[in-house]
Amino acid sequence: MNRFEGKVALVSGAASGIGLATAQRLAREGAHVLACDVNAAVLSEEVPRLVEDGLTVTARVVDVTDAAACQAAVAAAVSTFGRLDVLCNVAGTLLIKKFTELTDEEWQRQMAINVNGVFFLCRAAMPHLLESRGNIVNVASSAALIGVPYGAVYSAAKGAVLLLSKALAVEFASAGVRVNAVCPGSVMTPLVAGFMPPEDADSRLLSRLLPLTPEHGQPADIAATIAFIASDESRFMTGAGVVVDGAQTAI
Repeated sequence: MNRFEGKVALVSGAASGIGLATAQRLAREGAHVLACDVNAAVLSEEVPRLVEDGLTVTARVVDVTDAAACQAAVAAAVSTFGRLDVLCNVAGTLLIKKFTELTDEEWQRQMAINVNGVFFLCRAAMPHLLESRGNIVNVASSAALIGVPYGAVYSAAKGAVLLLSKALAVEFASAGVRVNAVCPGSVMTPLVAGFMPPEDADSRLLSRLLPLTPEHGQPADIAATIAFIASDESRFMTGAGVVVDGAQTAI
């Protein structure tokens, strides 16, 4: 498929996991991709591999908690490729900790990465997306739909991402810019691999985080969903929160 032939996409969190899979998927379908991540070392390893495969992917180190850096990243995408059609906000972080033990700094850090970063990039990208009649796909989580035990700040942040997506969809629908969110469940990424519940965590609560399917999701599964939403095949889809979670939240 060449659904993104001639189009330009910016993907945050593109050094690993869902972000890397998304950058690869969009590029394989013809997009010119600006792959952004704060992890310069991993980004410098992964992006050259995509380029060696003949894909048009450019790496850029970006800290999404920095509004100026987000603005500069969008400007770089436009100056390098001439336009911007798709913004995929994938960058995120997960903190599992008892609520009463959360520090002010931990709360602010989680919000800065998971919420502020999405806001900064959406704001910077919107003028260009209005020109191209492009779209945004934000990665929320099943945590935006159900309470994650020991993940109060993560649920709060991803809930904000989902509702921000809906609010932008409503505001810009008549201007032709679509905004959607994806809500993945348990996906085998470095983020999930580092999941460590509190020592005395209630196993009954933790079981709510598991899919009902035999296997957990893979980054490519979510990337495929993002590619569909970002493509013209989904031209009538905006304001949606698409759940991809192996029936985790269906019960």
